[in-house]
Amino acid sequence: MGNFSPTILVVGATGRFAGLVVPALAERGARVRALVRDPGRGGIVRERGAVEIAIGDLRDRGSLAEAMRGVDGVFHIGPAFEPDEAELGVTLVDVARAAGVRKFVFSSVIQPTNSQLPNHISKIPVETALFTSGMEYTILHPANFFQNIGATWDSVVRDGTFAEPFPTTVRIARVDYRDVAEVAAIALVEDRLAYGTFELCASERPNRREIASLMSGALGQRIEAAAPGFEAWAGKVQLPYSGEKLRLLANVHDHYAAYGLGGNDLTLRTILERPPRSLRTYIEELAQGFSGGEIAQKWDVSRHLPSS
Repeated sequence: MGNFSPTILVVGATGRFAGLVVPALAERGARVRALVRDPGRGGIVRERGAVEIAIGDLRDRGSLAEAMRGVDGVFHIGPAFEPDEAELGVTLVDVARAAGVRKFVFSSVIQPTNSQLPNHISKIPVETALFTSGMEYTILHPANFFQNIGATWDSVVRDGTFAEPFPTTVRIARVDYRDVAEVAAIALVEDRLAYGTFELCASERPNRREIASLMSGALGQRIEAAAPGFEAWAGKVQLPYSGEKLRLLANVHDHYAAYGLGGNDLTLRTILERPPRSLRTYIEELAQGFSGGEIAQKWDVSRHLPSS
């Protein structure tokens, strides 16, 4: 994009994940325009580095068109488990194309062609729309996010248990979404990632027993690994889901129980030109924050719960 400061629209910039893209872009000299639904939350994205606020909604095509006036690039991560997630993403791509947007980064999901995971294959129509859009697309396939652990950190410390609803010996590919955000920012302010599709994973796949051991060391207290049933786990973390959304999430964990989740760090390491952030370091950061009186960020139910 040359030596000028591109204007980048970050969709859902108040969310836990898209919100990490805002500072990553600002650090690289981009002019961030944040798309938010609630004008009252504009201060949040300005603190993160946004210089413009656009009020809009993924289900309001007119507001999207207005938000994209003069935009050079768009970042989008879909609302997981929403029945119209694919439709929303395809519409956003179409509006961006019509507005003359040059670059579009879509944070999809690892293994989007895995037909056993309907919430994964819901990304395929959006990816297909990008392939035929004429825009310089970059598609990211991140693994399960470290930040999903951070969302329940206070209960880990309080109860002395790290629980997920699949066996404690299962290995899951994970990634720090700050690394994903950095890749997204690179793709939007540089040209080297144009037309690429990239699997993004951290270097290790520790099982939950090993993760609990990392937590014990970081906190200086015993943390046990647990594997409650899905209903008990979902009730404890107070998910804002019911019906089909809850069934889709349960299916993800059933898949983990049967197969785990594979992933490779080569792509992320190559793009960042450094090792990906480690889960050990992330857990140590959580422990330091807790010791300082800060509680990890809760689920942002106005956006979406974790991918993968």
